[in-house]
Amino acid sequence: MIFNGQAFQLQELDHGFVELQFNLQGESVNKFNAVALNELEKVLALLEQRTETKGLIFTSGKGVFVVGADVTEFGPVFAQGEQGIKAFVGKTNAIFSRIEDLPFPTVAAINGFCLGGGMEVVLACDFRVASISAKVGLPETKLGLIPGWGGTVRLPRLAGVDVAIEWIASGKDNKASVALAAGVVDGVVDDEKLHVAALKVLTHAVEGKLDYRARRNQKKSPLRHNDIEALLAFESAKALVKAQAGYHYPAPVTAIKAMQEAAKLGRDEAIDIETRYFAELAQTSAARSLVGLFLSDQLVSKKAKTLAQAAGKKVESSAVLGAGIMGGGIAYQSAYKGTPIKMKDIAQEGLDLGLAEAAKLLNKQVSRGRIDSAKMAEVLNRIQATLSYDRFDEVDVVVEAVVESPKIKHAVLAEVEKHIREDAILCSNTSTISINYLSEALMRPENFCGMHFFNPVHAMPLVEVIRGEKTSDLAIARTVAYANTLGKKAIVVNDCPGFLVNRVLFPYFSGFAMLLRDGADFQWVDKVMERWGWPMGPAYLMDVVGIDTGVHAEAVMADGFPDRMTKGFMAASDILFKAERFGQKNGKGFYNYQPDTKGKPQKIPTNESYELLQLYVAEKQDFSEEEIIVRMMAPMVTELARCLEEGVVASAAEADMALIYGLGFPPFRGGIFRWLDTIGIETFRNMLEPLAGLGPFYEMTSGMTEHFNNKTTYYPVA
Repeated sequence: MIFNGQAFQLQELDHGFVELQFNLQGESVNKFNAVALNELEKVLALLEQRTETKGLIFTSGKGVFVVGADVTEFGPVFAQGEQGIKAFVGKTNAIFSRIEDLPFPTVAAINGFCLGGGMEVVLACDFRVASISAKVGLPETKLGLIPGWGGTVRLPRLAGVDVAIEWIASGKDNKASVALAAGVVDGVVDDEKLHVAALKVLTHAVEGKLDYRARRNQKKSPLRHNDIEALLAFESAKALVKAQAGYHYPAPVTAIKAMQEAAKLGRDEAIDIETRYFAELAQTSAARSLVGLFLSDQLVSKKAKTLAQAAGKKVESSAVLGAGIMGGGIAYQSAYKGTPIKMKDIAQEGLDLGLAEAAKLLNKQVSRGRIDSAKMAEVLNRIQATLSYDRFDEVDVVVEAVVESPKIKHAVLAEVEKHIREDAILCSNTSTISINYLSEALMRPENFCGMHFFNPVHAMPLVEVIRGEKTSDLAIARTVAYANTLGKKAIVVNDCPGFLVNRVLFPYFSGFAMLLRDGADFQWVDKVMERWGWPMGPAYLMDVVGIDTGVHAEAVMADGFPDRMTKGFMAASDILFKAERFGQKNGKGFYNYQPDTKGKPQKIPTNESYELLQLYVAEKQDFSEEEIIVRMMAPMVTELARCLEEGVVASAAEADMALIYGLGFPPFRGGIFRWLDTIGIETFRNMLEPLAGLGPFYEMTSGMTEHFNNKTTYYPVA
């Protein structure tokens, strides 16, 4: 053994070859942290002095190659400002360039994920061989950044401008076969043949059958484009990517700018360009928010994984009560992810609708080439549609998803409990009804909790797991384990009206209702909030949710929190509901709807809703974007703060991620609490002052006031 550290081991092989293995101790995956980079620097110093070394293979001692940089170290680095960021990036770039400049050929043997900094280090190697199961990519733009360790320099010179733009701007990972076709890797082999294949490539390089010096020269030289070709490639790409990414996500276009500006330069000068743009982006609020979001996502996933470990047993089979769209969606998700599920309804029509929903979703997968017809049949065979409770004593988890009626849910839950094992977990997919109330119908309330899916089930990541007063830790653990199996992001919350997401969504709708009452145009409000970053404005969202559903939920919320959620006026939603304008479901709400060529409901502005509303609202007023944003967001902010202070949700990170997963809160803002930290609690307090007369939603909570007085933030300061 030439070197044996905490992250890297360097050992001699036959024929003058050496193997550099990355195997970071104490971690399940390899990532470039300070320890790893410092050790890599020491290893290179040894290699540069070894005259007997003829070639090097770079391998991983784990099931994945390198997942990238250690993002937890970004905060302190970014807090140092431009010079600190450039120094951090510059140190790593110097290390990677030294790999590229070694006096002998280098081959990377890529297994599993090779992303971000991992991808950049293998680009510094002369050749890359990947296992068939490997996935490679540069996901930095998803963090509001660009590759900062040579990715924008080496990839376009190796694989061409078009490949580099597509890979870097999208941030997607790519299968080994795609990487081979793109010229990013030089070979793809079966997993068990990877080491042998990498050594064979290295042998060919040493013997001169593969010209590693020509490959190096290619990566270190300017791009081989004339001015017109470069102009067309970069300018057309910038226009397309800017339209796709949008104003709030500057990183993809910035990556193209870096590549374009560095096109005529050699490696070292080009890396300087990349570093400058990286440092600029690292200081933006979007990057801070997206990096923070990444870390919060890791926290949520780790917490769910830890909870699931206490489940005691794997969920082998499940059941859903109530078919239809929701039940069919849950059945599809369970079956698609490999857990057989019974789908029960009281009517054949319901079962037919549920099976049709599952088949529709599977047909989409087939049409997109993600699965074949055999896989579709396999998934459908995991769904057993039934009108009876036959063999329900075999299932581990039952999800009740019947109509949102307390009386009906009570009856159904009490009935199904008689047909399941004593250790089976019973869940309700209720969106608003108290878990404590529903548990009153049960003999074993300790085995009962909420499992709130969001519609459409297959697309929305969040599952709220709701703990009632009598819910056991085991019930929570098994429900979280099932949610993990379904590929969902499980966040545990405590019982209260609306739980977490709906509890803060309806104050947002209350802010909207008051704006319309005071003369705001709902189309202008929609436009402002979409420009702020929401996927759809509040009027459009109410139409999608269903105005009838919204009115029902508002009543539940008003009963739960009468001091602030009871409206003292006729709201727009009430008016439209009375006129039987329920939204997309019946083709008319705030907007009218007609199916487009693909059968999707197309939003069409109409005067009909304005005519209905005009008798109940003030004369039209022009509200500024700033006024609309604060009047819409303040109720959501203050209610989420109450949820955190009351212990409904355990942490600011989980609260923020719930809104991003469940509502599509703008990711580039990082969540409610991260947005508050970004603008400052004092700024938010000043925004509220002119609106104090609008009610409790526009007043600071005690916890917010404490942050203001103590000059503290919701997230730790780096």
